[in-house]
Formats: sequence, C-alpha cells, structure tokens
Amino acid sequence: MWCLELLLPLLLIINDARCQWNVWVPRDISAMTNSCVVIPCTFMYPSGIRPYRGTHGIWYFGQPYPQLFPPVVFKSRTDVVHESYKGRTKLLGDLNQRNCTLLINNIGAEHSGKYYFRADLGGANMYTYPDFSELKVLDQPNIDVPEEIVSDVSLELTCYAPDNCPEMTPEIQWMYIDYLPDPEISADFLEDGNTAVLSSTLTFTPRPMHNGQLLGCRVYYPNTTLVYERLISLDIKYSPRSVWVNVSSEVMEGSSVMLHCEVDSNPPSRISWMFGDQELLWDTASNVSLSLDDVTPAQEGIYTCYGDNGYGIMNTSLYLAVNYPPREPVVNDSMTILEGSTLALHCSTQGSPAPTLTWLKDGELVGTITADELSVLEIVEVTPQGDGQYRCLAENEHGRASSSFNITVEYAPVLLEESKCTVVREGVQCVCIATGNPEPTIEFYLPDVNVTINETDGRYNFYTHTDGHTSTGMIKLREKGERVDNGGPAVNVHCSFFNTYGRESVQLELQQEKKYMMAVIVGTIGGVAVIAFIIAAVRYVGHNNKKENGTPRQDVVLENPALYYSAVKKDKQNLRKKVGEDGDYQPVGSLAGLERQELNYAALEFIGARSREGASGRGDDDSNYTEIKAK
Repeated sequence: MWCLELLLPLLLIINDARCQWNVWVPRDISAMTNSCVVIPCTFMYPSGIRPYRGTHGIWYFGQPYPQLFPPVVFKSRTDVVHESYKGRTKLLGDLNQRNCTLLINNIGAEHSGKYYFRADLGGANMYTYPDFSELKVLDQPNIDVPEEIVSDVSLELTCYAPDNCPEMTPEIQWMYIDYLPDPEISADFLEDGNTAVLSSTLTFTPRPMHNGQLLGCRVYYPNTTLVYERLISLDIKYSPRSVWVNVSSEVMEGSSVMLHCEVDSNPPSRISWMFGDQELLWDTASNVSLSLDDVTPAQEGIYTCYGDNGYGIMNTSLYLAVNYPPREPVVNDSMTILEGSTLALHCSTQGSPAPTLTWLKDGELVGTITADELSVLEIVEVTPQGDGQYRCLAENEHGRASSSFNITVEYAPVLLEESKCTVVREGVQCVCIATGNPEPTIEFYLPDVNVTINETDGRYNFYTHTDGHTSTGMIKLREKGERVDNGGPAVNVHCSFFNTYGRESVQLELQQEKKYMMAVIVGTIGGVAVIAFIIAAVRYVGHNNKKENGTPRQDVVLENPALYYSAVKKDKQNLRKKVGEDGDYQPVGSLAGLERQELNYAALEFIGARSREGASGRGDDDSNYTEIKAK
C-alpha cells in the first residue's frame, strides 16, 4: 500500500507533463425523480496554462457549444442559469483542485439528458470538454428480468435503486411475494464509475400456476414521502400441462360432430388433430375445434389432439363411435351337396352397435342367435330335410338387413309307404312312389315285359308323373291273373326306381280294395228303399180316394205310365270286359280316379186318381190309380 502512496505523486507529475484538455465524468448516472443526484467530475488542462484570475467553470445541458446557446445549468462566475435549474444546482467540487462535481436537487423528468463541463481559466483559455455524463431520471425502479422464465427452473429477479444522492439513502422492498414457493431475498451495493446502485435480488422457483402473476419492487426513502414502485407480470414458459378434449361420444351415421381441444401451455402450442397417422387440422392457439360433417363408419376410431410449444409435448385421445344399421350380410353362395355331408355356413356383416345374427331355414329359427359380426352355422351329416332356403338376419337398434341362399341336398331314391297294388274294377292297379334328388326314374317289371315309358297296350295302361323330388308311377293291369289260396288274384309286379346316387327294386304287395264294394252295397240298398217308398205312397193315396168317393172300382189307367228317373248308367261293356278265355269278368278301376256314381231320382207329384174312360176289360175293377208325372 505504501508503494502506491509513493507512486501516486510521481504519476501526477508525469500526467501533468503530458496533460491536455481532459475530463472524467460518469458516462451514465441515474436518480429517482424529486430526489437529488451528484455528478462526479474531474478535469485537466495543459500544464503550461496558468489560470488568470482563478479557475472557473460552466455546466451546460444538451449541447457543448456555447454559440448554440445551450441551457446553463451552473456557472461559477455568476448566478445566471436556466430557469429550470434556478435554486437546484450547486458545485460540490473545488475548481482550483480541478474538481467539477455537480449537485442537482429536486430533479424531474425534464432534467434527463447530457451534461457537459466547460473550463474557464481566463482569457482565451476556455474549453468545453466533449465528454458528457448522461442523467436518467427514473420515476420507478428498474427490475432486471431474464429474457426467458422457464417453469421449474430457479429464477432471480433483481431490483435496482440509484444511490447517488448523499442526503438520502434508498431502501428496497419486494411486493406480492406471499404466494411464491420459498422466496429468498438478498441485498447488495454496487459502485461503478463513481456512481452507486442499491440492489435487491429475489430468488424462487416458478411454477406454471405463477404465470401471469404480479410481482412488485418498492423503493422508498426513509423520513420522506418519496415512494417508487414497479410491477411486473411473470411470463413463465412451460410445456403443455393439460390437453382437454370432448369425452368419447357416439353419433349416428350421416350426422355432424364437433371435436374440441384446449391446451394449457405458455407460449401457446401448435395444436393438431390426428386420426391415425393423418393430420386433419392444426393451428397455433390455445384451442382448436375439428368439425366432421356427414360422418361415415370409416371415420369411427381414435382421434388424438397434440399440443407442442417447444418446451414439451402432450396429447389426449378420444374415441368417436359411429352408429349405423347392419349392412347386408355376406353369406355363402347357393350350393348343391350330397346327403351326409357336413356344412359350415358363414354370415358376416357390419353394424354399430354390433348386430345380432339369426339363422332361419324356410322362415323357421335354426341354430343360435349370435351377438357378433360373424356367425357360423355348422350342419353335420346333412339329411334331405336340410334342403331349402337359408337366411341370415342381422339386427340392431338402428335397423335390420338379411341375405339368403339355397341349399339343394341330393340323395339316393327312397320308396314311400303309399306304394302298393290294389284290386280295382278294371283289374289290378299298382302305384310306385319314390322320392330322391335328382328326381328318380320309375320302371315296372312284369313277368314278361319291362314298362319304362308312358304307354298303353291291350294288357295294361302305364304313366308316370313328377312333382318336385317325388316321382309317381302307375300301371293298370287288365289281366285276371292266377288265383291264390284266398281266392284273390296273384300279382307279380316289381317297381324299380333309380337316380344318379342309387337304384333299388321292390315287389309291390297286393291290398284288397273295399271302397268300391261298399259303394255298390250302399247304392243298392238306397235304391230299393226309394222304390218301396214310392209304391207305398201310391197305394196309400189310392186307398184314401176310394173311401172318399164311395164309387165302385173302375179301371184306372196311368196317363203317363212311364216312371222317369235319372241315373248314371254305364254300358255293360264299359263296366265289364272279358279278359279270359273262360268268359269270366274282373272288376277294374283307377285308384286315384275311381268314379263315384250317384242315383239322381226324379221328383214325384201325386195329382189324384181318375178312371180312364173307355178302358176295355177293366170296367168292374175297383182299383184306383194315381197319375205320376216326372218334373
């Protein structure tokens, strides 16, 4: 330290030897409005100049050139100054000691600017130094805020108050810090270039919730009414902390829906709506809405909203369900299969909600009802009864749809129980009925001939008929045949039926036909009864007439003696045919078309009896006759 004390005079001597016009003032200095400020100042002039009548000085405001008539702040020779500085300025330094320090009291905003010093050594030795000190008059303290405040990163805020007024010392106080998490405050005093600044540093860790909050710094001078405050709003950068979207929803096909997304972040995020890998919409904002019109089932799925602001990324998804009635089911094609095969019938459809699938065969429920978009109906060892139309019905709360197909079951022919031979009026009638798919062909085998087509000869009539999968063959034999022990005819007829899948032959059994005999008996009895009734009626009427007239019996002759009646008559040759050398007759007839005969009787009207005049040989006869007319 003593070394520096020895060197300082030496440096001043050297400096004086080299000295030129020079001044040292703080480039920048600040003060609070209505307070005071001291501008430190030291000047130099060439060592060869001797001040004449003392050293004087002038402070100018704004301009260094006197010829431009800048406002005079202070002048040592006189008290003539600019009116805005009257009574406000004072020179604190000794000009003879080359100290030009200036005090300005009760400064205002109009005093902010550049201050220049001019040395007046007498005569022509006057010089205005080009260096200046710029005064900033503040109406509020400065707060040093970082360019970027990031959430969850420690933050330091510093409040500054100038301390360049010897008469007043400022104090700093932080405002609105009660909500901050664990704030810390530290004070410091900074001195630079003969200026002093008091600082207070607030340290805390901001959170997203602090974004937009107010913080304040208050500067006040004790024992005065001077108080200065500054408020700032925290601009805290944070990554998206929440992404809000609609709840998952259901809409009907063809309707419209609006999907909303709101992202909480700072700065605002780039919000994008994604459907799978496809970006549907984006914008840099706090919220974005996606509109979907005429919604189709293809638009059902997961929609994701992404928020990205450079500090982080976040997303939230929703599921959009599109309801619609079942589509037309996809089923098997119509098919032809062989009896005994195993089938798997498939039915698939789409619908929302998932439809129920029902299998129907010829309108009747088969299988089980499935609540799914796929149903498989398995049929093991298909029988001929499996032949028919199969329909798959899909239903949900919004509608129904169905598809159908046919299954044709092919199988070997089967003989039906109705196949037999019976005795009819014309001989023997044999019927052979078989079912199969393809429809079977029927052949009859007689002892000496095979009958395979519709034909007729002297011994038989033969024809066949097909109805769907059923074939019917009929043959009428007009031969008597041999007699067996019971007196009936012996029949030797074989029926052969066949299709692609098999052939079978059976001998048809003979069954006695009793319907015709019963009809004959009933008809005969009925006819006898009617005739007896007519005779009784005639006699009764004639007897009554005899009693009433009291006249002798006369010959009565029927005016129309013929009894007219209607009946179905057949030529005897048509009813009976000779089929043997011995002249015997055999009744034959059609099983299906056996003729039923009716007796149609005429109406009878009894109109009273009268004698027939002129009747020869009958005059003494007491009989009364009644006239019978056919109507």
